[in-house]
Amino acid sequence: MIQRIQSIWLLLASASAFISLKTPFYSGTNAANVSSYRLMGTENFPIMLLTIAIGIICLFTIFLYSNRTFQMRLCLLGLILEALLIFLYYRETTTFLAGTGTYSLTSILQLLVIVFIVLAMRGINHDNKIIRESNRLR
Repeated sequence: MIQRIQSIWLLLASASAFISLKTPFYSGTNAANVSSYRLMGTENFPIMLLTIAIGIICLFTIFLYSNRTFQMRLCLLGLILEALLIFLYYRETTTFLAGTGTYSLTSILQLLVIVFIVLAMRGINHDNKIIRESNRLR
């Protein structure tokens, strides 16, 4: 069901995850003294794999509108994986020389994924509430 608001939020979360693969997260001088080195999502295999998994989970969750509990669990899994991804990015930024790097503006995409998944979870919860109220009226 594409007309539900959580479908739009999940689509935006998936798009943000996939766009973050091609944009830098952090720029600076790395431990090998390479100046203007950019930390991208495609350079580290665990980060790339986790980002693709989050994007696919968000896309797959859109089509589970008939099973809202499983949809909510997949959104929660996406949130946990995104928190793990941000931790992995942070751990990679600590390998840069101290004081030589900055976070890129596009690093906000990782936070947007969390915001979009939380908004989708609110929409799913709202649908559950509507279904419970309609069952109560029967």
